[in-house]
Amino acid sequence: MSMSINTKVTLAGVELKNPVMTASGTFGSGEEYSEFYDLGVLGAVVTKGVASVPWPGNPTPRIAETRGGMLNAIGLQNPGAEILIKRDIPYLRKYDTKIIVNVCGKTTEDYCRVAERLSSEPVDLLEINVSCPNVKEGGIAFGQNPKALEAITREVKKYAKQPIIMKLSPNVTDITEMAKAAEAGGADVLSLINTLTGMKIDIHRRTFALANKTGGLSGPAVKPVAVRMVYQAANAVKLPIIGMGGICNGDDAMEFILAGATAVSVGTANFSNPFAAKETAEGIEAYMRKYKVKDIRELIGSVR
Repeated sequence: MSMSINTKVTLAGVELKNPVMTASGTFGSGEEYSEFYDLGVLGAVVTKGVASVPWPGNPTPRIAETRGGMLNAIGLQNPGAEILIKRDIPYLRKYDTKIIVNVCGKTTEDYCRVAERLSSEPVDLLEINVSCPNVKEGGIAFGQNPKALEAITREVKKYAKQPIIMKLSPNVTDITEMAKAAEAGGADVLSLINTLTGMKIDIHRRTFALANKTGGLSGPAVKPVAVRMVYQAANAVKLPIIGMGGICNGDDAMEFILAGATAVSVGTANFSNPFAAKETAEGIEAYMRKYKVKDIRELIGSVR
């Protein structure tokens, strides 16, 4: 008789069947991955960042491989909120999974406009991306200045009907200061980390590998930094945390959960293994069976 285990977790009153979701920008809106497996095996799907109007993104080349990861400077290219509402949300509604929309903007008004537009849509949570390192018009300031982060959180909360997740930038001196600022502004959940700012130079062409010069580093190379920051944030605030950064499998995910994350996101790994998020969910369950843990909540933040 196999042991019955509970993998359900709750984020700001929203129950997920398991703690695994996809990281924004690595899963499109799920459609391409649905050819590989039923998206209903995931706790949630997080859409690519969406703005109030379509954005063209940055000039190419805008992706480069690095050892243990990749750099991207996509610049949040997206078709805008109206397309998401018409095309992507109805598509995801066909699956038994929660829907989290990642929201980007250049000004506080931009973010509020999208939050307001989505307030009547069948979306479970909003993830507010104030930490993209590839958007020049102030996104970086929101993500790196605690006062600005607190202020934008407070404003978006006025317009959002769904609980909001503030996505934190790791490109700061003290992640706990940022976590506390988001909490003070009324955030419901935190997610971290976004990408680390990096650079690659093509020595043969003697130029930058990315047209943007710098890009966001993601993948296994960032995982130890991400685990450390999630641990620090979890011990600084009372909010639930979604941990991400280099997760490729269930074992990686367990590091984040033990460090204090209530849920986890699989990002870059989706590119090299389209089954990565599904396998991560299965791996967490296998870990619980191996160590005879009946309820995942016993494990969250259990390493002190």
